[in-house]
Amino acid sequence: MANFNFNKVILGGRLTADPELKTTPSGISVTSFTVAVNRNFRSKSGEEPQADFLNVTAWRQTAEFITRYFRKASSICVVGSIQTRSWTDQNGQKRFATEIVADEAFFVDAKSESPLAVQQAAAGYQAAAQAPSYVPDGYSGMGNSAGAGSYQNTSAPKFEDLSDDEELPF
Repeated sequence: MANFNFNKVILGGRLTADPELKTTPSGISVTSFTVAVNRNFRSKSGEEPQADFLNVTAWRQTAEFITRYFRKASSICVVGSIQTRSWTDQNGQKRFATEIVADEAFFVDAKSESPLAVQQAAAGYQAAAQAPSYVPDGYSGMGNSAGAGSYQNTSAPKFEDLSDDEELPF
């Protein structure tokens, strides 16, 4: 039989608290948070649905993205892997932890459904993306200078703005 090793987790749920960005002594960004995921069964007796509360850790740019754009009760989709670790506590007891290490995080809510703070942060991100960008002098007008190669146009492409009510074209 072939050697088969596969560890991939995709989960969607809601954050139980605001994620907090921390930095390791070596300057690496990290955040740990909990995602509540409802179990996928229907109770016929009218019981409340049960949920699992899964611990997630994100590093570097993923951690910065999550802490910038997600808040308590935000829906989130996390893609990553399961990791386990063990240690001995101060009382000499062996402890174990199982957590998801997030490689990617995605928005789930529509813009109109996401918390106000996330909408405001996204609006700030869009404004920054639309700000004029700096092009060094050596790169502007390269199509006119001798030996510049095939650079004919250094301007950014123009994209059509869609209102919030319009559907995406794909």
